Amino acid sequence: MSQNNLRTDEQLLDAYSQAVINVVEKVSPTVVNIDVQRWLTGRSRNYQPFAQEVRGNGSGFIFTQDGYILTNSHVVHDASKIQVTLSDGRSYDAKMIGDDPDTDIAVIRIYAPNLVAARLGDSQSLRVGQLAIAIGHPLGFQTTVTTGVISALGRSFKSRSGKLIENIIQTDAALNPGNSGGPLVTSHAEVIGINTAIVMAAQGICFAVPINTAKMVIPVLMKYGQVRRGYIGIGGQNVQISRRIMLFHELAVDTGIFVMYVEPNSPAEKAGLQEGDVIVGFNGLALQNMEGLQKLLTPERVGVRSQLTVLRNNRKLVVSVVPEESPNRS
Repeated sequence: MSQNNLRTDEQLLDAYSQAVINVVEKVSPTVVNIDVQRWLTGRSRNYQPFAQEVRGNGSGFIFTQDGYILTNSHVVHDASKIQVTLSDGRSYDAKMIGDDPDTDIAVIRIYAPNLVAARLGDSQSLRVGQLAIAIGHPLGFQTTVTTGVISALGRSFKSRSGKLIENIIQTDAALNPGNSGGPLVTSHAEVIGINTAIVMAAQGICFAVPINTAKMVIPVLMKYGQVRRGYIGIGGQNVQISRRIMLFHELAVDTGIFVMYVEPNSPAEKAGLQEGDVIVGFNGLALQNMEGLQKLLTPERVGVRSQLTVLRNNRKLVVSVVPEESPNRS
Protein backbone atom coordinates (compact mmCIF):
# COMPACT_ATOMS: atom_id res chain seq x y z
CA MET A 1 0.00 0.00 0.00
CA SER A 2 1.42 3.41 -1.00
CA GLN A 3 2.18 6.23 1.41
CA ASN A 4 -0.52 8.31 -0.31
CA ASN A 5 -3.16 5.62 0.31
CA LEU A 6 -2.14 5.38 3.97
CA ARG A 7 -2.37 9.14 4.31
CA THR A 8 -5.81 9.12 2.66
CA ASP A 9 -7.07 6.39 5.02
CA GLU A 10 -5.80 8.34 8.02
CA GLN A 11 -7.51 11.48 6.75
CA LEU A 12 -10.79 9.61 6.31
CA LEU A 13 -10.57 8.18 9.83
CA ASP A 14 -9.76 11.62 11.22
CA ALA A 15 -12.74 13.10 9.37
CA TYR A 16 -15.02 10.33 10.68
CA SER A 17 -13.77 10.85 14.25
CA GLN A 18 -14.21 14.61 14.00
CA ALA A 19 -17.77 14.19 12.68
CA VAL A 20 -18.70 12.02 15.67
CA ILE A 21 -17.02 14.43 18.11
CA ASN A 22 -18.92 17.39 16.63
CA VAL A 23 -22.25 15.56 16.96
CA VAL A 24 -21.58 14.53 20.56
CA GLU A 25 -20.59 18.07 21.55
CA LYS A 26 -23.84 19.42 20.08
CA VAL A 27 -26.23 16.74 21.33
CA SER A 28 -24.87 15.56 24.70
CA PRO A 29 -26.02 18.72 26.58
CA THR A 30 -29.61 17.73 25.68
CA VAL A 31 -29.29 14.14 26.98
CA VAL A 32 -30.47 13.41 30.51
CA ASN A 33 -30.30 10.59 33.01
CA ILE A 34 -33.68 9.49 34.40
CA ASP A 35 -33.94 7.78 37.80
CA VAL A 36 -37.30 6.19 38.53
CA GLN A 37 -38.99 4.82 41.63
CA ARG A 38 -42.10 2.66 41.43
CA TRP A 39 -44.03 0.38 43.80
CA LEU A 40 -44.25 -3.32 43.06
CA THR A 41 -47.28 -4.96 44.68
CA GLY A 42 -48.33 -8.59 44.95
CA ARG A 43 -48.78 -11.47 47.33
CA SER A 44 -46.14 -13.55 49.09
CA ARG A 45 -46.01 -17.35 49.16
CA ASN A 46 -48.34 -17.37 52.15
CA TYR A 47 -50.71 -15.05 50.22
CA GLN A 48 -49.94 -12.00 52.31
CA PRO A 49 -50.08 -8.73 50.32
CA PHE A 50 -46.80 -6.84 50.01
CA ALA A 51 -45.50 -3.64 48.46
CA GLN A 52 -41.88 -3.13 47.51
CA GLU A 53 -40.19 -0.05 46.13
CA VAL A 54 -38.05 -0.75 43.08
CA ARG A 55 -35.69 1.59 41.27
CA GLY A 56 -34.64 1.84 37.66
CA ASN A 57 -32.95 4.23 35.34
CA GLY A 58 -32.88 5.20 31.70
CA SER A 59 -32.11 8.07 29.39
CA GLY A 60 -34.02 10.82 27.67
CA PHE A 61 -33.42 14.06 25.80
CA ILE A 62 -34.76 17.60 26.04
CA PHE A 63 -36.70 18.60 22.91
CA THR A 64 -37.99 22.04 23.96
CA GLN A 65 -36.18 24.76 25.86
CA ASP A 66 -39.03 24.96 28.39
CA GLY A 67 -38.21 21.52 29.74
CA TYR A 68 -40.15 18.86 27.81
CA ILE A 69 -38.23 15.57 27.59
CA LEU A 70 -38.73 12.53 25.36
CA THR A 71 -38.03 9.06 26.70
CA ASN A 72 -39.43 5.52 26.52
CA SER A 73 -42.76 4.60 28.04
CA HIS A 74 -41.21 1.53 29.67
CA VAL A 75 -38.67 3.74 31.47
CA VAL A 76 -41.23 5.91 33.31
CA HIS A 77 -44.54 4.00 33.14
CA ASP A 78 -46.29 3.75 36.54
CA ALA A 79 -43.45 5.64 38.24
CA SER A 80 -44.16 7.11 41.68
CA LYS A 81 -41.18 9.43 41.37
CA ILE A 82 -39.09 10.58 38.39
CA GLN A 83 -35.83 12.46 38.85
CA VAL A 84 -33.87 13.93 35.95
CA THR A 85 -30.16 14.71 36.03
CA LEU A 86 -28.82 17.06 33.36
CA SER A 87 -25.45 16.77 31.66
CA ASP A 88 -24.10 19.58 33.88
CA GLY A 89 -25.04 17.68 37.06
CA ARG A 90 -28.20 19.61 38.01
CA SER A 91 -31.09 17.40 39.22
CA TYR A 92 -34.84 18.08 39.12
CA ASP A 93 -38.01 16.20 39.90
CA ALA A 94 -39.96 15.54 36.70
CA LYS A 95 -43.67 15.50 36.01
CA MET A 96 -45.31 12.84 33.81
CA ILE A 97 -47.02 14.56 30.88
CA GLY A 98 -48.07 11.61 28.73
CA ASP A 99 -47.36 7.95 28.10
CA ASP A 100 -48.01 5.74 25.06
CA PRO A 101 -47.02 2.06 25.53
CA ASP A 102 -48.02 1.22 21.92
CA THR A 103 -45.11 3.30 20.55
CA ASP A 104 -42.98 3.09 23.73
CA ILE A 105 -42.91 6.89 23.87
CA ALA A 106 -43.39 9.11 26.92
CA VAL A 107 -43.12 12.83 27.54
CA ILE A 108 -42.02 14.18 30.93
CA ARG A 109 -41.22 17.73 32.01
CA ILE A 110 -38.85 19.58 34.29
CA TYR A 111 -38.81 23.25 35.23
CA ALA A 112 -35.25 24.51 34.91
CA PRO A 113 -33.39 27.49 33.42
CA ASN A 114 -30.85 27.53 30.60
CA LEU A 115 -31.87 24.30 28.90
CA VAL A 116 -30.53 23.17 25.53
CA ALA A 117 -32.99 21.40 23.19
CA ALA A 118 -32.12 18.70 20.65
CA ARG A 119 -32.85 19.25 16.98
CA LEU A 120 -35.35 16.72 15.60
CA GLY A 121 -34.66 15.31 12.14
CA ASP A 122 -36.74 13.42 9.56
CA SER A 123 -36.64 9.63 9.93
CA GLN A 124 -38.51 9.25 6.62
CA SER A 125 -35.33 10.32 4.79
CA LEU A 126 -33.15 7.65 6.43
CA ARG A 127 -31.25 5.19 4.26
CA VAL A 128 -29.88 1.80 5.22
CA GLY A 129 -26.13 2.05 5.74
CA GLN A 130 -25.93 5.65 6.95
CA LEU A 131 -24.11 6.57 10.14
CA ALA A 132 -26.03 6.30 13.42
CA ILE A 133 -24.79 7.61 16.77
CA ALA A 134 -26.42 6.49 20.04
CA ILE A 135 -26.06 8.66 23.14
CA GLY A 136 -27.30 7.70 26.58
CA HIS A 137 -26.55 6.91 30.21
CA PRO A 138 -26.17 3.09 30.29
CA LEU A 139 -26.04 1.54 33.74
CA GLY A 140 -26.26 5.02 35.28
CA PHE A 141 -22.86 6.18 33.95
CA GLN A 142 -22.43 9.65 32.54
CA THR A 143 -22.88 10.27 28.82
CA THR A 144 -21.81 7.25 26.78
CA VAL A 145 -21.52 7.26 22.98
CA THR A 146 -21.61 4.36 20.51
CA THR A 147 -21.63 4.42 16.72
CA GLY A 148 -22.91 2.15 13.98
CA VAL A 149 -25.14 2.25 10.93
CA ILE A 150 -28.82 2.05 10.12
CA SER A 151 -29.20 -1.70 9.54
CA ALA A 152 -32.87 -1.90 8.48
CA LEU A 153 -36.03 0.21 8.37
CA GLY A 154 -39.74 -0.47 8.83
CA ARG A 155 -39.36 -3.43 11.19
CA SER A 156 -41.89 -4.53 13.79
CA PHE A 157 -40.67 -5.46 17.25
CA LYS A 158 -42.52 -7.32 19.98
CA SER A 159 -41.18 -6.31 23.37
CA ARG A 160 -40.89 -8.65 26.36
CA SER A 161 -44.07 -7.17 27.82
CA GLY A 162 -45.97 -8.14 24.66
CA LYS A 163 -46.25 -4.69 23.07
CA LEU A 164 -46.08 -4.69 19.28
CA ILE A 165 -44.01 -1.66 18.32
CA GLU A 166 -44.23 -0.94 14.60
CA ASN A 167 -42.08 0.84 12.00
CA ILE A 168 -38.91 0.40 14.04
CA ILE A 169 -35.37 1.40 13.05
CA GLN A 170 -32.76 -1.35 13.41
CA THR A 171 -29.18 -0.30 14.15
CA ASP A 172 -25.94 -1.97 15.14
CA ALA A 173 -24.90 0.95 17.36
CA ALA A 174 -24.36 -0.86 20.67
CA LEU A 175 -27.00 -0.23 23.33
CA ASN A 176 -26.94 -1.26 26.98
CA PRO A 177 -29.44 -1.23 29.84
CA GLY A 178 -30.00 2.42 30.64
CA ASN A 179 -29.64 3.54 27.01
CA SER A 180 -33.42 3.29 26.68
CA GLY A 181 -34.95 6.64 25.86
CA GLY A 182 -31.73 8.23 24.62
CA PRO A 183 -31.41 9.73 21.14
CA LEU A 184 -30.22 8.02 17.96
CA VAL A 185 -28.57 10.78 15.94
CA THR A 186 -27.33 11.44 12.40
CA SER A 187 -23.98 12.92 11.39
CA HIS A 188 -25.82 16.28 11.15
CA ALA A 189 -26.62 16.16 14.91
CA GLU A 190 -30.33 15.57 14.25
CA VAL A 191 -32.31 13.09 16.35
CA ILE A 192 -33.88 10.47 14.09
CA GLY A 193 -34.83 7.85 16.70
CA ILE A 194 -35.41 7.05 20.35
CA ASN A 195 -33.35 4.06 21.48
CA THR A 196 -35.73 1.46 22.84
CA ALA A 197 -34.58 -2.16 22.87
CA ILE A 198 -31.76 -4.66 22.54
CA VAL A 199 -32.10 -8.23 21.30
CA MET A 200 -30.21 -9.89 24.15
CA ALA A 201 -29.60 -13.16 22.29
CA ALA A 202 -27.92 -11.47 19.35
CA GLN A 203 -25.02 -9.08 18.98
CA GLY A 204 -25.45 -5.92 16.95
CA ILE A 205 -29.27 -5.93 16.84
CA CYS A 206 -30.77 -2.89 18.53
CA PHE A 207 -33.92 -0.90 17.86
CA ALA A 208 -35.10 2.70 17.94
CA VAL A 209 -38.53 4.31 17.53
CA PRO A 210 -38.46 6.70 14.52
CA ILE A 211 -38.60 10.38 15.44
CA ASN A 212 -41.44 10.88 12.92
CA THR A 213 -43.54 8.50 15.02
CA ALA A 214 -42.70 10.62 18.06
CA LYS A 215 -43.67 13.80 16.19
CA MET A 216 -47.15 12.33 15.61
CA VAL A 217 -47.54 11.21 19.22
CA ILE A 218 -46.03 14.19 21.09
CA PRO A 219 -48.87 16.73 20.50
CA VAL A 220 -51.49 14.18 21.58
CA LEU A 221 -49.57 13.24 24.73
CA MET A 222 -49.04 16.89 25.61
CA LYS A 223 -52.76 17.62 25.19
CA TYR A 224 -54.46 14.44 26.47
CA GLY A 225 -51.77 12.40 28.26
CA GLN A 226 -52.52 9.28 26.20
CA VAL A 227 -53.19 8.18 22.62
CA ARG A 228 -56.34 6.57 21.32
CA ARG A 229 -55.87 4.84 17.98
CA GLY A 230 -57.20 2.17 15.66
CA TYR A 231 -55.62 -1.27 15.60
CA ILE A 232 -55.72 -4.25 13.22
CA GLY A 233 -53.10 -6.51 14.83
CA ILE A 234 -50.30 -7.25 12.39
CA GLY A 235 -46.53 -7.26 12.58
CA GLY A 236 -45.07 -6.01 9.33
CA GLN A 237 -41.98 -4.92 7.51
CA ASN A 238 -41.58 -2.56 4.59
CA VAL A 239 -40.80 -4.47 1.40
CA GLN A 240 -39.78 -3.53 -2.14
CA ILE A 241 -42.16 -4.53 -4.94
CA SER A 242 -40.67 -5.47 -8.31
CA ARG A 243 -41.42 -3.29 -11.32
CA ARG A 244 -42.96 -6.31 -13.11
CA ILE A 245 -45.54 -6.83 -10.33
CA MET A 246 -46.16 -3.08 -10.15
CA LEU A 247 -46.98 -2.87 -13.84
CA PHE A 248 -48.99 -6.10 -13.88
CA HIS A 249 -51.26 -4.99 -11.01
CA GLU A 250 -51.18 -1.29 -11.98
CA LEU A 251 -49.88 -0.25 -8.57
CA ALA A 252 -49.10 3.37 -7.71
CA VAL A 253 -46.29 2.44 -5.28
CA ASP A 254 -43.15 0.31 -5.43
CA THR A 255 -43.14 -0.60 -1.73
CA GLY A 256 -45.68 -2.18 0.60
CA ILE A 257 -46.09 -3.83 4.00
CA PHE A 258 -45.03 -7.47 4.21
CA VAL A 259 -47.17 -9.16 6.88
CA MET A 260 -44.78 -11.07 9.14
CA TYR A 261 -47.40 -12.26 11.60
CA VAL A 262 -51.05 -11.82 12.49
CA GLU A 263 -52.07 -11.53 16.14
CA PRO A 264 -54.63 -14.11 17.33
CA ASN A 265 -58.22 -12.86 17.62
CA SER A 266 -57.23 -9.54 16.07
CA PRO A 267 -59.22 -7.65 13.40
CA ALA A 268 -56.61 -8.77 10.87
CA GLU A 269 -57.12 -12.45 11.71
CA LYS A 270 -60.91 -12.06 11.59
CA ALA A 271 -60.56 -10.41 8.17
CA GLY A 272 -58.49 -13.31 6.83
CA LEU A 273 -55.14 -11.58 6.47
CA GLN A 274 -52.31 -14.07 6.24
CA GLU A 275 -48.58 -14.12 6.91
CA GLY A 276 -46.82 -13.36 3.64
CA ASP A 277 -49.50 -10.96 2.38
CA VAL A 278 -48.26 -7.60 1.10
CA ILE A 279 -50.55 -4.66 1.91
CA VAL A 280 -50.42 -1.92 -0.75
CA GLY A 281 -53.60 0.08 -0.14
CA PHE A 282 -56.09 1.27 2.48
CA ASN A 283 -59.55 2.45 1.41
CA GLY A 284 -58.29 3.18 -2.09
CA LEU A 285 -55.22 5.09 -0.91
CA ALA A 286 -51.75 3.82 -1.81
CA LEU A 287 -49.93 2.44 1.24
CA GLN A 288 -46.13 2.20 1.19
CA ASN A 289 -45.07 1.50 4.78
CA MET A 290 -46.03 0.88 8.40
CA GLU A 291 -45.84 4.58 9.20
CA GLY A 292 -48.48 5.27 6.55
CA LEU A 293 -50.78 2.62 8.04
CA GLN A 294 -50.35 4.09 11.53
CA LYS A 295 -51.37 7.53 10.23
CA LEU A 296 -54.51 6.10 8.63
CA LEU A 297 -55.62 4.09 11.69
CA THR A 298 -57.11 7.16 13.37
CA PRO A 299 -59.68 7.01 16.20
CA GLU A 300 -62.36 7.80 13.61
CA ARG A 301 -61.64 4.47 11.87
CA VAL A 302 -62.44 2.40 14.97
CA GLY A 303 -65.47 0.22 14.26
CA VAL A 304 -65.70 1.37 10.64
CA ARG A 305 -65.30 -1.27 7.92
CA SER A 306 -62.22 -0.54 5.83
CA GLN A 307 -60.74 -2.08 2.69
CA LEU A 308 -57.15 -3.30 2.49
CA THR A 309 -55.62 -3.92 -0.95
CA VAL A 310 -53.39 -6.97 -0.66
CA LEU A 311 -51.01 -8.94 -2.88
CA ARG A 312 -51.17 -12.69 -2.19
CA ASN A 313 -49.48 -15.32 -4.35
CA ASN A 314 -49.19 -12.82 -7.23
CA ARG A 315 -52.91 -12.01 -7.04
CA LYS A 316 -54.36 -8.66 -6.02
CA LEU A 317 -57.38 -8.85 -3.74
CA VAL A 318 -59.36 -6.65 -1.36
CA VAL A 319 -59.74 -7.68 2.29
CA SER A 320 -62.41 -6.10 4.48
CA VAL A 321 -61.27 -5.30 8.03
CA VAL A 322 -62.91 -3.51 10.97
CA PRO A 323 -60.25 -1.74 13.09
CA GLU A 324 -60.73 -1.87 16.84
CA GLU A 325 -59.49 0.49 19.50
CA SER A 326 -55.93 -0.41 20.37
CA PRO A 327 -56.05 -2.66 23.46
CA ASN A 328 -54.55 -1.47 26.71
CA ARG A 329 -50.98 -2.74 26.48
CA SER A 330 -49.75 -1.22 29.67
